[in-house]
Amino acid sequence: MAAECLPVREEEHWALKMKVKWTKLGMVFFLLLSCVMTGCFIWQYRLPKAIPADAPVAENVKEENMCPRFPEPVPLQHPIPVLMDALDKARKTWSSDYEFQNAVNTRLNSRIASLSKIFPTLMLYKLWEDGKVDSLDDPLGKYVKNFTVKNPLAKRRNTDQTSRGIKEAQSHISSVTLRRMVSQLSGLPRRLRGTTLLWKGNTEAAVGLLQDDVLVADPGTKCHYSNLAFSLLAHVIAENVAGMDYQQWVSENILQPLGMEDTGFEISPQIQRRMAVGVYSSGQPAPLYDLGWYRPSGQMYSTPADMAKLVMMLLGVFYHPVLQPDTLKTMLTPVFRCETSYFANQTGTPWEVNEHLGYDIIRKDGDLDGFSASVSLVPRLKLGLVILMAGIKPENEDLVAKTYNYLIPAMESAFRNAPRVLIAPPNADPYVGYFTYSNLTFYEIKTDTDGVLSLQQFGPQVESMVPMKYRTLKLSYLQDRVFKVVFENEYPCKMKVDAASVSLESQDGQLFNFYIFNKKGLSPGFDVPGLNTYKVARISRKPVFN
Repeated sequence: MAAECLPVREEEHWALKMKVKWTKLGMVFFLLLSCVMTGCFIWQYRLPKAIPADAPVAENVKEENMCPRFPEPVPLQHPIPVLMDALDKARKTWSSDYEFQNAVNTRLNSRIASLSKIFPTLMLYKLWEDGKVDSLDDPLGKYVKNFTVKNPLAKRRNTDQTSRGIKEAQSHISSVTLRRMVSQLSGLPRRLRGTTLLWKGNTEAAVGLLQDDVLVADPGTKCHYSNLAFSLLAHVIAENVAGMDYQQWVSENILQPLGMEDTGFEISPQIQRRMAVGVYSSGQPAPLYDLGWYRPSGQMYSTPADMAKLVMMLLGVFYHPVLQPDTLKTMLTPVFRCETSYFANQTGTPWEVNEHLGYDIIRKDGDLDGFSASVSLVPRLKLGLVILMAGIKPENEDLVAKTYNYLIPAMESAFRNAPRVLIAPPNADPYVGYFTYSNLTFYEIKTDTDGVLSLQQFGPQVESMVPMKYRTLKLSYLQDRVFKVVFENEYPCKMKVDAASVSLESQDGQLFNFYIFNKKGLSPGFDVPGLNTYKVARISRKPVFN
């Protein structure tokens, strides 16, 4: 699905290479702050003040599902036993059907087929980040002359016959945007008519062929796989925006900065000597085709070690970033939900996105005569997987999903059991004391032995609704007078007491913004903007409840 073979022939698995070094090559996972959830703190529940002293102490509380739903990635000490065990189980399931090479040569070259499409996408985002591309939603026609293509499926709004032709042509040009081209939403055909993936033409000729061609879908309305879209975008943007050859730009701006020394386009005799041998189902070796003008869509070769560097960069954990964090976040965000007939639930730039075990698996697969490849990411877990194979993928079996069946629970367990990373403020004194929200709910902030702030909620209503073990939260220092709420252990997402309910999930990850210190060097209160909670005020002493 991710790419097409050249001559249509069945292929055969010959050798299997999967990167399994968890220290620096295989499964990639690192720290990142978890998502901030919405909701309201306990103090937002405006409850009566006058509560009898003998109010029940959280006896009828019903705990529901445990949170956080997704564990926060934190630094882990290597080796990680639970992950090693998961990798061993995954290897065993693979070796039951395939010969698994335990001593994998992570620098053996292999064709990566449609994984090559990641690189035109990176180029687009980098040029956009640098301000050389004005918008990801710019029409391609802004960057290349004479680009037109028929769009008979577009909805017509203009019925004026005198200007209809001109306006329709402009609509067809503007609807084929850069973002749609790298997310399989452009409506462009799979290839230029009358061409194969071996076509040796140029971009000017390609634009000429499109002028009398037809979009297969109205852009932005349907997922349709197109090698043409990626190749056309790569050549146009490189030549007319970056001002250089596409392959040169990729080498200078991606491969060299990431140290991907064993990745490229040209399959020289030297590279061939280090190339895995792709095979067909007959056992015959597959030739190493040159894809010509379609090179951006599937020509590249790489190694597991090099692809691991790319995965780490995409997850935002490589020492040399190619894109800024916000840009990476945009690139990893799904764009469109596809029809059931498409092979992925959602499409991204340039990803296929499917849900597995509650997580979005962002992946790109590729198949080219004699070779198969897959790179996938689980951004929430900072986890990545690279599979390069000489031969074809097994039928009716998803090796990526099969492997994640072991890896995802292992990483969840490792992160949930890891100690939380808590940061103490430079000086805790201005924050320590008692506070109240509208004299309805009350909090005591104090320091632990390690200087980290802890906030304990108290008062008659809290004691009647929240079990003791969930009343204390940690406040981890972020920057000047700003703290983040952290639960050290799992907690019930929501607790119900009779008709009332308390959402602990809504508290996790919220930010406290303390006020500027007064003349006594104390903060007079704090806000929690994410919960629309303001003017939580300092009080002089702990209140006494009658």
